[in-house]
Amino acid sequence: MSNQPGSSTAAEPDQPDTTDPVDDAAPAAGEGHPAGAPGAPVLALLAVGWLAAMLWSTREAITSAAAGLTAISLSAFALPGVISAALVAGAAVALAVTELLARRSDRATLRFMAAIGTGLLVGLGTAVAINLTYPDNATTNTIAGTSAAAAIIGGALAGARSAAPVGAVVTAALGTLVFVVAFSRARDPLFDVFGSDGSQASLVSAAKWVSRTESLVAGVVAGLLAFGYLTWARRRATRRDPATPAPRWPAYLLAGAGPGLLLLLAEVIIRIGGRTLLDLAGALSEADAVAQTSLGTSRVDNGIWVLFVGALTALIAFGRTLGPAPRDDEEPETAEEASER
Repeated sequence: MSNQPGSSTAAEPDQPDTTDPVDDAAPAAGEGHPAGAPGAPVLALLAVGWLAAMLWSTREAITSAAAGLTAISLSAFALPGVISAALVAGAAVALAVTELLARRSDRATLRFMAAIGTGLLVGLGTAVAINLTYPDNATTNTIAGTSAAAAIIGGALAGARSAAPVGAVVTAALGTLVFVVAFSRARDPLFDVFGSDGSQASLVSAAKWVSRTESLVAGVVAGLLAFGYLTWARRRATRRDPATPAPRWPAYLLAGAGPGLLLLLAEVIIRIGGRTLLDLAGALSEADAVAQTSLGTSRVDNGIWVLFVGALTALIAFGRTLGPAPRDDEEPETAEEASER
């Protein structure tokens, strides 16, 4: 029976449907892979080099007879720097390995397992280097074991699926550690700036302000480095694939706060894995016990300052890149209006 005009039947039942089926597995329009971590091999080399420098300086301090301090005290003072360097080195090397692996496979489980395995290798290498080069005393095994644990934890942190924020955290953390060591050369002049006249009260007050200044500037450095790295990673990824999604403000917040979080995590590792060493150093004298307690409190305060100042700095820098939001009543600009303007 033929279709009459006005009939509700629009086509013959046996007419083929020309509508394309929807592929649920295909990515939606405008979606792309997250930005990777550019420069990961360079970060790994820099982080391993920094770890080697920390291990060498600690070994020289422990074996130096001119220091006038026991090996236990020197080991306790040097332990935080070694642990922080091992944590960052484990994360940096694991990030470089997982970025190479991501070119062949995008499986999150495989990436995470490779990151942990890489951190384990970095930790074992660090422990072996310490046991072979450090003096054979009661502190060597503690430093080696705690450093190995820090490297493994750092490697696990690098197993996150979003590589760009991890690279930003590693870059900012490494820059923060370098800044803290460089800042130590300006401590003595700053004591005079903050009113130290040699008395006990003025020394305590000046030390408090010097510590706050160091933490504040370190947080600013961390936030700016994190923002700069994420911006660089986004631009590189966009040039390769315009559909790559741009990092949103939580990524900048996490990247800016990351160095402070790593410092606090390093403090947890120190207080758990290095508890024996810290107790031995505190038991030497009452002054050593007070010094260890004061240094621990100062490290926690520094980590908190770097966390919040770094996060705020990264967010402010990200906010300055945003343009004004268009109003609903605004009409899009035509080509003629753009040419006249």
